[in-house]
Amino acid sequence: MFDAWLVERLLLATWETVYMVVLSTVFSYLLGLPLGVILVVTSPGHIMENKPINRVLGWIINAVRSIPFIIFLILIIPITRLLVGTYIGTVASIVPLTLAAIPFVARLVETSLKEIEWGLIEAALSMGAGTWSIITKVMLPEAKPSLILGVAITAISLVGYSAMAGIVGGGGLGTLAYYYGYQRYDNSIMWPTVIVLIILVQGVQMLGDNLAQRINKKRG
Repeated sequence: MFDAWLVERLLLATWETVYMVVLSTVFSYLLGLPLGVILVVTSPGHIMENKPINRVLGWIINAVRSIPFIIFLILIIPITRLLVGTYIGTVASIVPLTLAAIPFVARLVETSLKEIEWGLIEAALSMGAGTWSIITKVMLPEAKPSLILGVAITAISLVGYSAMAGIVGGGGLGTLAYYYGYQRYDNSIMWPTVIVLIILVQGVQMLGDNLAQRINKKRG
């Protein structure tokens, strides 16, 4: 009876965690990817050099990244409640997860794009390519393997963040581990939860590595 209950709770909690992580990753890239591109193209010597924008944007991103997630989670409760009507539950957790991941994504994208050889961009400029063309047809395609690995890293980080969100009733494996495992001192719940989290992380990393390798092989 207990085993059946545990399996049911694990399946539900796993689904909630996957749901939160997938949506948060998608939403964070919708905003984080453009921010990362702006950070690169407005940097000194790049195609749209603009030091004031670059510095202000970089400062904001660093400021948000410096806030520990558990504190950030509490700070934006009013925003979460405004957007979804509550700050508890799986859907509500997507808001802080997304907002916390956006600056992280921006820096990952920035790092990926800065790995591109300047000669490729210079060649596109010499052929009369505009800013949009350089970004969409040179920079992003060239950085695709690295960007995919960045998605995997982001998703893995969000798995950890989602577990912390579970402490304040965010749902998922974090809630299961904290309320049923930790507070009840029940290792028969805690350990299976930890094992599922490890499997999720390993699965995401393997998927990201395989996709990046496939792209590199196609280029080769």
